[in-house]
Amino acid sequence: MNTLTRRPSRSLRSLQDEVNRVFEGLFPTGWDNDTSDAQTSMWTPRMDLTESDDAYHLQMDLPGLKKENVTIRVEDNRLMVRGERQEKTRQESDNMLHMERRFGSFYRTVRLPKSIHDEGIKASFKNGVLEINVPKAEISKPKQIAIS
Repeated sequence: MNTLTRRPSRSLRSLQDEVNRVFEGLFPTGWDNDTSDAQTSMWTPRMDLTESDDAYHLQMDLPGLKKENVTIRVEDNRLMVRGERQEKTRQESDNMLHMERRFGSFYRTVRLPKSIHDEGIKASFKNGVLEINVPKAEISKPKQIAIS
């Protein structure tokens, strides 16, 4: 018995190829050798955000940066981290075979709850990791209620 199998038409495949091309242009993957400004001008560092009873803790990987290249602001209950990683100057004789590292500016924003203590925010930078501790205001800390 023969089974009828339907394959996508050529026009559907070309549409899928076109959609893939558009998305690759918007969100470059870095798996090719194209080092145009569009690919190297922005990057997004990875971060972890955790919460304890007393504070929120943010850790952000910023390899190759110095603390002088990073700024931190708190405004309208938003924690904003901005910086820039400079690309090393290459010689004409350097043949780029593969490039995945990103250079240029970055900008990350984290929305914070209203119940934080702005003046107590502390930041440190060690071994390429930025750590920011945002203390909670007294009213937002958990309280144990005794049962009478």
